[in-house]
Amino acid sequence: MNNANCTFNFEPAAWIPFRDKEVLERVRKIKRENMEKHPNPDFKIKIVPDVNSIWIADMFTRIKESDEQDKKVVMILPNPAPTTYETVAELINRFRVNCRNVYTFIMDEWADEDGNVAPVTYKAGFAYSFFKYFYSKIDPDLRMKRENCYTPTTENIKYYSDLITEVGEGGADICYSGPGWTGHIAFIEPDAPEFACDSVEEFMQMGSRIVTLHPLTIAQNSLHGVFGCSGDIANVPPKAATIGPADVVRCRNRMEMHALTTMGTMSSWQRMISRLVLYGPVTPKVPASILQLLPTTVYVSEEIAKEFECWERIGY
Repeated sequence: MNNANCTFNFEPAAWIPFRDKEVLERVRKIKRENMEKHPNPDFKIKIVPDVNSIWIADMFTRIKESDEQDKKVVMILPNPAPTTYETVAELINRFRVNCRNVYTFIMDEWADEDGNVAPVTYKAGFAYSFFKYFYSKIDPDLRMKRENCYTPTTENIKYYSDLITEVGEGGADICYSGPGWTGHIAFIEPDAPEFACDSVEEFMQMGSRIVTLHPLTIAQNSLHGVFGCSGDIANVPPKAATIGPADVVRCRNRMEMHALTTMGTMSSWQRMISRLVLYGPVTPKVPASILQLLPTTVYVSEEIAKEFECWERIGY
């Protein structure tokens, strides 16, 4: 057969944020054995069998040290992560760790079409999940003050970045994150009009705000448990409140996690965007790519590190 007849050339759909075919093909072909290599020695990539356990250990250790050393620890946290936070809370209770010095900032929250941020009572909300599965699980005599736990609101989102900087005395101590299907951190979305900019440098100075969600982000979240894992895209809010790139830049430590699969199967929307975040160009078109410029530890699961091609006998 003529090889020319085996090729079908096309341009990626216009709504896809990053469409450079040469770059996409390059990162798509990166082998598992080459994935821990990066030209920035401060951008450390490690492939591990269990990313979540490392997150739990890191978070608990920082909280324990804040008690033992009587020093403030300020964390930017993703949600929902109920099993992770329940486990950390159990360790806190088991080892009687006092959380008096712990300050938390939820990195994002849902908003309606007019930019009104979801209340803490919204069951699909990130604040709801945080307080139910972390804060309330810590014994009352060990728990941090309620006012130490910050969440984005309609009222504070314009100065949420200022709060992080003030409480963290320059920035948070740690930001835990993982890329969405668009390559976002929190809900820092590519192609969102609210994050329009002319350069990477300008992008990295932008703070918290209300943002219009990308269709891929809405599709991704329709597969999440809080929305029924059923593709119910009309049930996912159209906007969100989010931290900005500047909040990530100002953190003293960053831990990025690439480990999401579909209900524990081999199927994952994260496998390709992980490679683009880690090895593609630094660009607002792939927001999490800015981590390549910063001291960051990235943990990638073996499932996400799998090489992929045309698996023609496998369906959805």
